[in-house]
Order: sequence, then C-alpha cells, then structure tokens
Amino acid sequence: MTLSTWLSLLTLCLMGAMFPGASLAVVLRQTLNNSRLHGVVTGIAHALGIGLYALLSVLGLVLLLQQSPLLFKGISYAGAAYLLWLGYQGLRAQPNGGQTSNPLAAPASLRDAARDGFLMALFNPKVGLYFLALFSQFVHVGMSFAAKSVFVGTITLVDGAWYVLVAALLSQGQMLVWLRQHQVWIERSLGVILILLALRILLQ
Repeated sequence: MTLSTWLSLLTLCLMGAMFPGASLAVVLRQTLNNSRLHGVVTGIAHALGIGLYALLSVLGLVLLLQQSPLLFKGISYAGAAYLLWLGYQGLRAQPNGGQTSNPLAAPASLRDAARDGFLMALFNPKVGLYFLALFSQFVHVGMSFAAKSVFVGTITLVDGAWYVLVAALLSQGQMLVWLRQHQVWIERSLGVILILLALRILLQ
C-alpha cells in the first residue's frame, strides 16, 4: 500500500469515526452514566467491531451483505432492535442519574460497556454499507498480507483512538460538571435520538 493510498484510507477512517451517530451516543452514555473507563472500554470494543468488519472485507465476506438482501435485512432489524432497547434505557433516566427508579442499582459493569460498543459496531447496517461504498476501493485480488494488515490496523486504531479521545474529553473538568448537571435531559435526548435512528432503519 502506497503512502498516498494510506493517506486516503486514513482520511476516510477519520471521517467515518468523527461523523456523529449512534456510536457516539453510546460512548457518551457510558461515560456520563458510569465513568471515563466505561467510555474508553466502549470505544475500544467498538473499534474491535469495526476491525472485524475490516477483516471480513479483506476476506471478501462483506460482499455477502450486498449479495444477500435477506442477511442484510436481518442485521438491520437486529441493529434497530438494539437501538430501540438502548433508547428505551435512555428515556428511563431519572434525575438522580440512574436509569431506573432504584437508587441502589449497581452501575453498569465494564463487560456491559464492552458489549454496547461491540454490538453497536456489529449491528449497525451503515457500517457494512460504509465498507462496501468506500473501503472496497482499497481491497483487491492479490492484496499482500502486509497491505491487509495495514488496512485492518488503520481502520481499527483510528476508530478506537477517536472514541477513547471522546471519552477522555467528556470526562474532564467543567465539561463533566456541565454534563452531570444536565445528565437526565442528555440521557433522555440520546434515548430519543437512538429510537429515531432505529425507526429510520426499520422504515427504509
């Protein structure tokens, strides 16, 4: 892979990671509702899910999404259901910062944070379309192992670095204070956004 090709790949990775959407909402919810570490774990797990898509791309398996409408619809509906569930959790946010009316409810575990990040990447149908529409130009027959490694590694590292940075910035000083003060409305707003995204997927 030449330097110019890699720079093009890097640019697309940055654009994809920085574009606001359901993934950003999930990282924000975990950071705000639990801790910086939860947000970081969510971001890393999301990157692993994106990296899995990248790996499937170089193996040619992502093309199955294009060739099998039934498979694509199945992934889309699973993703929509997951977004609806996350959105419902957000709508249940209480003024005390929890998602339930029980003040003694335990905070989410790091395993829960990792699950949310990974499944958000795995069940987001837009990720598959993004790889088909944009990243497919970097994958070709006879691609060397080194080029495949650079492709998968770049996509995974950029995605993970971006969401780890987001979690770190959102959990700093005055930003965190402001988020905590408006936490219940932020949670509910994110819940509405996630539900709207789910409905959009179902109605397409």
